[in-house]
This record gives sequence, C-alpha cells and structure tokens, in this order.
Amino acid sequence: MLNKTLERNYEFRKRLLEVHKTDIRDYDILPQENEIEVNEEWEIVVYKESDRVILTAAKDLQDYFFTSMGLSLRLVRTDDIRGEAEKGFKKIVYITKGSVPELGEALDTPRSYRLIADEDRIILCGHDERGAAQASYYLEDLMNMKRAPIVKKRDEIRKPLFSPRMIHSGYGLDNFPDAHLNAIAHAGMDAILVFVKGVDTTPHGYQDFNELIYRAAAYGIDVYAYSYLKSLKHPEDKDAEEYYEKTYGRVFEKCPGFKGIVMVGESVEFPSKDPNTTGRLRLDKPEDGLPSGKPSPGWWPCIDYPQWLNLIKKIIRRHKEDADIVFWTYNWGYVDKEHRVELIRNLPTDITLLVTFEMFEQIQTDNVTSTCVDYTLFFEGPGKYFISEAEAAHERGIKLYTMCNTGGLTWDIGVIPYEPAPYQWMRRYEGLHIAREKWGLSGLMESHHFGWWPSFISELAKWSYWSPSPSGEEVLRMIAERDFGKEHIETVIEAWKAWCEGIRNYISTNEDQYGPFRIGPSYPLVLSGNVEIPTVPYAMFGGNTICNPVYQPRINGRSSLPQFRLPVELGRLNKMRECFRKGTELLEGIYDSLSDKRKQNAFYMINLGKFIVNCVTTAINVKQWYTLKTKLLTETDESKIIEYADKMIEIGEDEIKNAEATIPLVQADSRLGWEPSMEDMTDEYHLRWKIKQVKQTIEGVLPVYKNALKLNR
Repeated sequence: MLNKTLERNYEFRKRLLEVHKTDIRDYDILPQENEIEVNEEWEIVVYKESDRVILTAAKDLQDYFFTSMGLSLRLVRTDDIRGEAEKGFKKIVYITKGSVPELGEALDTPRSYRLIADEDRIILCGHDERGAAQASYYLEDLMNMKRAPIVKKRDEIRKPLFSPRMIHSGYGLDNFPDAHLNAIAHAGMDAILVFVKGVDTTPHGYQDFNELIYRAAAYGIDVYAYSYLKSLKHPEDKDAEEYYEKTYGRVFEKCPGFKGIVMVGESVEFPSKDPNTTGRLRLDKPEDGLPSGKPSPGWWPCIDYPQWLNLIKKIIRRHKEDADIVFWTYNWGYVDKEHRVELIRNLPTDITLLVTFEMFEQIQTDNVTSTCVDYTLFFEGPGKYFISEAEAAHERGIKLYTMCNTGGLTWDIGVIPYEPAPYQWMRRYEGLHIAREKWGLSGLMESHHFGWWPSFISELAKWSYWSPSPSGEEVLRMIAERDFGKEHIETVIEAWKAWCEGIRNYISTNEDQYGPFRIGPSYPLVLSGNVEIPTVPYAMFGGNTICNPVYQPRINGRSSLPQFRLPVELGRLNKMRECFRKGTELLEGIYDSLSDKRKQNAFYMINLGKFIVNCVTTAINVKQWYTLKTKLLTETDESKIIEYADKMIEIGEDEIKNAEATIPLVQADSRLGWEPSMEDMTDEYHLRWKIKQVKQTIEGVLPVYKNALKLNR
C-alpha cells in the first residue's frame, strides 16, 4: 500500500480545499479524429462587463488548466464578445443568451448551456451567467475523463433537471470557505444551507450571513436559512405578528439575500391548538408533571400549521417578495395518511413542500419488519409516505422538493465521507426522475448536517441530474477507467457491486444509527450504568447528544422483540461485512499495478472500505454483547453465568482488536471518524478511550461476577 503520511485531526480540509487535482494529465493521450486539443496558444475570453459569476468561472478554468493540465492560458477581456464568439481563433469564449442571442436561442431553462467545440474555438454559452459557469465546469469534466486537455468536437445543449440542489457544508458546520463553495458549484449544486438562530447567529455563534451570501453568489450559489428560530406564539395570539416580525422578519430584513428558508417541525414547533398534540413545545414540562401520551406539535401534522405558515410567509415576504418558503414534513411521516394529506390540502399553494424520500417505509426481512429511519440508503425509495404527499402536493399545484441525501451520505454510518455504493445510488436517482415526471419534483436537499464530500458518487449524481447525459452505467465505467485504468474496469465494477450488495444488507434501525453505526469502532461496550463519550466544547451535538452509548433495541410489536430481531440483523450484518470486505480486497488486489497518479485516490477508497468493514464488526459485536448481557444479568444458573461472562470477554477482546485495527485507518484519513455536528468521534483518541473502557469492563467488572460465584460456593 501507499506509504501515507499520517494526518492530524481536521487535516482532511487540505484535500477539500484542492478543487482541481494536481497534474492529472496523461501526455501519452493525443487528439484523435474529431477531437481538438487546447494548448498554450489558446486564450480564455470574457466580455469586459461580465459579472462576478463568469469572471469567477473563467479564473477557475485558467487555474484548472494550470493545476491539472500543466498549461498557462491567458485570460483576456474584450469589448467585442460577439466577434470573439463568431470568429475567435484558439479561444475559449464565455457568453450568455443575452449577449449573443442567436447562439443561445434554444436555451430555455435557468443554468442551461450550450457548449460548442470546433477546430478554432470553444464557446461556453449560458442561458444566464450561472449557465455559462456550468458549461465551464462541464468542459473540465470532459477533460478530466479524457485525462488530457482534449475534447471531442460537439455542439451540445444541456439543462439541469433539478433546482435547487441544496447542501450543507462538509468542511465544518455552517463553514463555507471559497474553495468549498467552488467545489459545490463544480458538483452542479446551486444552493447551500446554513443554520439560523437569529440575525448573523448560528448554533456555533456569530456568522456574517450577508458576507456568506455575497461570496456564494460569485459561484452561482444561493443561500437558504435553515430555521432554528423560536416559535413561541400561536398565530391567533394578539401579539403574534409583532413577535414573529422580530424573529423571521428581522432575519430577512437584515439579510434579504437569503433565497428562502427551510422549516421543519422539530425546529419550528409552536403552541398548536390541535387536540391531537400536547399543545406545548417538546421541552416544556406539563403543569401536572404527568405524560399526556400525545406528541408535541413538532411531531404532528397540526391543523393550524397552515395558519402559522401564512403568518410567517406574510412577514418574510414583506421583506423579500420572492422568498422560497420551504415546509418540511420530516417529523410526522409515521402518522396515518389521512391526517398528513389533510394538512397538505390546507397548505397555502405559494410555498414549497419538502418530503423525505425513503423514510418511514416498512420493509419485511425474514419475518422481521424494519422501518426506514433517518436517513438510509439500504432502501432506495421512494417510500409510501413520500408518494402520498407528493401526489397531494401535485394535485394542489404546490412546488415539491425532497430530502434525498444524494450528496453521497446518509446516517447509515455517521462518521464516513460518503457511501461508496454507486448502483444503489443510481436506483435512487431513477426514483427521483420518476418523481420528477409524475409529481413535478423539482428541488433536492442532498444532505443534512453530516455535509458533503466530493467523490465519484457526487460526480455520478451530477451526470444523472443534467440532460442529456450518458446512462449511469456508462458514466460509472468512464469513472472506473479514468481512476483505475482501462485494464481494471471490470475488477473495479465488481468491487463497487459488492459494496452495493453490502449496503442492501444493512437494516435501518434507530438503535443502530444512534448507536454503533453513529460512531463505529469507538462505540463502547457497556455492562451496567452509562458512560460519557468524550467531546469538545464547540461540538453542536457532541458526546452522548445524538449517540446513545448504551445499546438497547426498541420494542414495537412482536417482530421487534430482540429475540426475533437480533438473529436476523446479525445474519444480514455478517453478509454486509463480507460484501464490503470482498470489494475492498478486490481493489487492494489491483493497487500495486496502478500508476502513481492513481494510487492516492485508490488508497483513500480502500481505506474507506476497511473502515466500513470495521464499523460493521463493531455493530455485530455490540449486538452479541447485548444478547449475552441480557442473559447474564437475568441468569441464576452459576455455570451459565460463567459461560456468558467468558463469551462476553471474548467479544470484548475481539472488539479491542477491531478498534486497534481502526487506528491506522483514521491516522491515514482524518475525515474518517469525523462529522460536522459531532466533530471527531472516532479519531485515535476516542478509539484508545474505547479500548480502555472495554478493558476495564472485561478485566475488572466481568471477573467480579465469576469471583462472586466462587466465594458463594
């Protein structure tokens, strides 16, 4: 394997800041018939009055040629952009439909573009400035696939199929340096999400929202506020409008550049009068101190949400007339269809409905029913909950978005950069395209706060979300050839198929996603009581906040009893582990034959595969530990107690070895074990903490049970 220098925590950010890969050109690749080659005689030309988006894209293309292709191209301004577009010689010319209408007359969709490549010139013509920038990134994509500054002659018109494509930061919570914005734009995404608690205030503290909006605009990216604003008034309260003017109104008054706002039940719940709810916020204590058995308003499709939305809409649009008001039904997908659809039938039609794509789907495996929790790739979707609400929104003419996680990551494993399961992602893309055609799905939320990492998965999504494009299979084989060489295509495809089969053997449960799969091999093995996972003071959800260190299967019907569920889950997890192990070993088998330029990317992919295998091992050990612990703590037969304790010690020893084997993986890639809201949870420090915790349990606590029995004999 590659002799990889160890990374310090957060050093993965250096890689995120490298938008263009260094020196990827293969000088043995020469232009063929119907291909043109860009050399240092070429110039990049922009109109002298081009806006920031085109200037940013043109400077980026200049850097691309220099960094990736070893070429120094001049960047020039011109008074006669029409003349350069029509007669320019060895020039790459940025234009828009507005500047040269006859070249852009067929462009009818925002961000669409026309790319013309002939003997003497390359024309990047956008429906608008953002379209011209996307044409520029597409030119890079074509040359990257070729691994040379060579492109086939073409006259091609392409348009985006979804907008917005919203993403959270993968650099750090609400943290968007220019290079990360640039990478987001290159991936075809056109919007980012930032958590908003007030004007210039995020959960992490101060952030200049207007400055972020200004910088993002240069890359053709809009900014959406993700509401963390308090909603303490019912819309019928006499001072409700004044109250919300000071919260929602003030944000849009001071930051009118926000494209819109995303509001989800758990973050914006208000004191609803719906009799199906408690009528108070989740954290408010009941006056009598007794549980009501009802959900709080953030977890129910309340009859007065339309009233509340109309008030919020009125206040926001007082300051920004065209604000996109996005209402997300994530929290009550478990509720019967009747109540959910009734809410949609009463929503205002000039807002946007956001519905999660795969959640709440019930899937039966070996007579055990599992419900898709937030968020998973093991079921591609769409789920029945999504379909029911998409149909209702379509009937009423309400604009429809979905939370689909196609940035490349879900909560299946909480501390990895992306899930390398391309065929399963392609199944999801197919479902999204069907939803676009049947119900008018137009926008996507592509991650939650676990963010986004540029990978071959996000690249695959980009190709799928533009028309026309090659099939997913064709694109995947192109990527395999580019990154591993033509002679290795079949092996790489086989490895990726194995990983896809692996994720299809995953079973989505809350106790796993908020347990061993949330943080992987640093997850403890607890015998009694609780433990506190070490954290840093600046983590939004650090320590135990969104990770329960004491594994406890939920009971929801007979098929959910642990004695029924755990054997099924263990069987599937063993298959999952073998699939990921197989894929990883296939890639390891070709590693030494790769060129030096290809080895680094392959190294990180193999390292990720190994890490996932170890995460699955932890989940298996945790379930086996729980099974034995349950027996141990209820058993009265002395021989059985000793037997269970000895088996638990074996499991603990195996898990210590698993954690030790994970240390070099996270040392080599500091992105493994990190998540933006939790910060580092599976770095070397946390793994050594877990090893210490398990050792104390199997060397100190468990032997007490056995010794106590001997003393009592």
